[in-house]
Amino acid sequence: MKQRFTALSFLAALLVVATFAATAFAQDATDTLPAHPRFARLLPHLTNDIATPATPLTTWNGSFVYKGVTYRYNMVGTAPSTGTSTTVPVFIIPIALQYKTGTTTTTFNPLTKQSNGLSALANTVRSPIFQNMDWIAGDGTTDLGTTQYEDAFQRGNFWGQVSSAPGYHVLLGGPKVAPVQTIVVPPADGSVGNEFGVKVGLADINWFDVQIQAIMTKVKSIQPNTLPIFMTYNVYLTSGGCCIGGYHSSFGSSAAPQAYSHFTYIGTPGAFSQDVGALSHEIGEWLDDPLVVNTNGNPVQCGILENGDPEEVFANYGDFPYTLNGFTYNLQDLTYLEYFGAPTSTSVGGEMTFHNNPFHLSVCSQGG
Repeated sequence: MKQRFTALSFLAALLVVATFAATAFAQDATDTLPAHPRFARLLPHLTNDIATPATPLTTWNGSFVYKGVTYRYNMVGTAPSTGTSTTVPVFIIPIALQYKTGTTTTTFNPLTKQSNGLSALANTVRSPIFQNMDWIAGDGTTDLGTTQYEDAFQRGNFWGQVSSAPGYHVLLGGPKVAPVQTIVVPPADGSVGNEFGVKVGLADINWFDVQIQAIMTKVKSIQPNTLPIFMTYNVYLTSGGCCIGGYHSSFGSSAAPQAYSHFTYIGTPGAFSQDVGALSHEIGEWLDDPLVVNTNGNPVQCGILENGDPEEVFANYGDFPYTLNGFTYNLQDLTYLEYFGAPTSTSVGGEMTFHNNPFHLSVCSQGG
């Protein structure tokens, strides 16, 4: 497949390595609950201040009618019919979680080398999430363009308009990568376990969310028109049990909320959230539901517009392999707007998923 690469950028501001105190959010420290692959979406933490809002994320509003009900949504970028391109600046903040038991210290670090000799962090930046490939739609014939994975998905999602307005794109800027932030996980909030055959760190999602919000408030260049992505390695978040591979949310001023996302990179092929599988899931859901205008989420027939959740129950957790620059990445399939009830004229070929999932899906048949 065709491919292009951009240079790795580094965040100029030096972030402080910190140790955080324990919180009241307990998790399954004994690791006795069965592993269940899942993703999460935390409710936004917003304030009704009257200060002049910072530059908001570029979004557009649309709607569709299903069974006589109008469903309105807010998505990243501009309306597909405009044929314009939007690029969102991105920060990647790698988080190393450290666990101390007696005299033993175990650290799960995104700088860990992978099978190709590069770190998990480097592989993420070199992945089709940020680099270009030539994408053919699930119908096997329609060329969606040489672009990034999420942009190709969104072009297919609105192909009924994009086919006549090919200049439409929603792109992620070359990521600015921060220094690794090391956080010590208190025993009350996490432990080392073994899930899906992998030695992993476990951490309560609510405790973790407090830590990364604190980091975001210290980096002045992170503004509402950007997307900060927090990356962990061989870590699963927990909430009443394991295993959460990633989540997205927003916080700050209700006038211009700061959207953000987390994903974990599991270095064992075939395990849940392998390489950038979780990242492809979370960016896809941020793209269609960034929690900016509809701060309670984009409502649809099956709840909220989570376009990755219906796919994680399928083989390989809904991931499809793609090789770029000699490394095989696993990218999760994402559901088109038809799955949520939009007319079949919306997506390419009236399909329900980016990969035209061979399983027979119907509107909201796997939840949302």
